[in-house]
Amino acid sequence: MADKLPKLFFVHFTNTSFIAELDGKMVGFLIGFLSPSHADEGYIHFVGVHPDYRKHQIGRELYHRFFDVVKANGRGMVRAVTSPVNKGSIAYHAKMGFEIEKGNKEVDGIFVFADYDGPNQDRVLFVKRLKEE
Repeated sequence: MADKLPKLFFVHFTNTSFIAELDGKMVGFLIGFLSPSHADEGYIHFVGVHPDYRKHQIGRELYHRFFDVVKANGRGMVRAVTSPVNKGSIAYHAKMGFEIEKGNKEVDGIFVFADYDGPNQDRVLFVKRLKEE
């Protein structure tokens, strides 16, 4: 799972990326970072949970650990991006309290940003404002 990611994520984003293990087996991961360009934002780049371990709150725990790091660093917002065809990701982000940013196009009733990652590479952009607890 995480072996598909470049090593740089585990070297340079150690404090904001997490691996979930169960009985010595990696069952999930989250790669995130604190935006160097936007002082109030964190960004979730990539998340994966092994299919056999979904519905066990692993993704939820990984997201909340990242939210805690973002808040501990004085930031109040988290962003993420996905493809409009990734309905599972869209539903999961909504469940985690993310809002879809209003893009310049709609695909299947979902706002997207047309050509965000290049020609015909539309993307759904999410934002979650973190509350102080």
